[in-house]
Amino acid sequence: MTHDSTRPRLRLAMIGGGQGAFIGGVHRMAARLDDRFELVAGVFSSQAERNLATAHELGVDKTRCYANHEALLAGETPREDGAEVVAIVTPNHLHFPAALATLEAGLHVVCEKPMTLGVAEAERLARAAAASQRRFVLTHNYAGYPLVQHARALVARGELGRLRHVQVEYLQEWLSEAPDAANRQAAWRLDPARAGAAGCLGDIGVHAFQLAQFISGQRVDQVSAELSSAVPDRALDDNVQALLRFDGGARGMLWASQTAAGFENALSIRVIGERGSLQWAQETPNELWFKPLNGPSQRLTRRDDALSAEIGRGVRLPGGHPEGYIEAFANLYQALADDLAADEHSAWLPGIADGVDGMRFISAALASSQAAGSWTSLTQRGAPDA
Repeated sequence: MTHDSTRPRLRLAMIGGGQGAFIGGVHRMAARLDDRFELVAGVFSSQAERNLATAHELGVDKTRCYANHEALLAGETPREDGAEVVAIVTPNHLHFPAALATLEAGLHVVCEKPMTLGVAEAERLARAAAASQRRFVLTHNYAGYPLVQHARALVARGELGRLRHVQVEYLQEWLSEAPDAANRQAAWRLDPARAGAAGCLGDIGVHAFQLAQFISGQRVDQVSAELSSAVPDRALDDNVQALLRFDGGARGMLWASQTAAGFENALSIRVIGERGSLQWAQETPNELWFKPLNGPSQRLTRRDDALSAEIGRGVRLPGGHPEGYIEAFANLYQALADDLAADEHSAWLPGIADGVDGMRFISAALASSQAAGSWTSLTQRGAPDA
């Protein structure tokens, strides 16, 4: 895709994503892939030296490198060339205050998941987003894969018939042993003060949950879950196994683990209906298996001429040229830019409602696990806040 010189780039600020961070770099690459955004400001680290060093590396003027999100918003909102969109890529405990302040300042938000640390914060953020009328994108990036969107479309038009089963797994091995003290990524993800009450559940389990709802078109209304830690003395869960009941009648299972030896980033899903099933895996994202009842399996590949026009917008290369993680992330940024230019809302783009659902799922799974796996409603009041 080429940049349309008549259409100005959106001005992007970033909170988090300093030197040594993983996801901040992913956001920056994704935002620039289609030449629709320009990074103009940020607060990249709470450590002043690292903050300035990151700004220098990224070509951000040091006068627009701020000490905290309050200073960023105070400095950018009066400027004619100030930031229009703020990407929040911090540890979990900083999502809510930064997102709330950004919405109240009248800027659009792109936020990492989980959206907040608890249901009450998520619901408050939803009210703030509605009042501000600003766009809020939650980076459930797996929804950005074209074949995930195609799977969703196949289910929606009834190709599988009535859904019966949804099986989703997200398996990693990187926390199979106690991490080195210098591993900053592990340090905050295993710290309840920064990650919240959920470890693996909040880090990758919520991705699996969102993907199951996204493709199936059904919402989970009850969960029976067990959270556990395979590594001794770990404060948060590193393994989650859950049974799911969907509001459309489907039944499901979710397994998320960060202590699954031999698995790198194995997110996969199977959606099974009366007349057939679909199977997709993130590690082979350019193929989708359609398996009709009593018929041969069909391997569907990622080609823009085989997808709807809307989905095809997210395909940048001809069939046979692999696209993957960065492109899927970029599709979220592209859709946001398109929406703002046309004053529209892409129906598939994950947002504030997905964030509220995710926090309700985390809260219900925690409550269920504490009650020996009892079936727990996602809308049940009085569940412990995640």
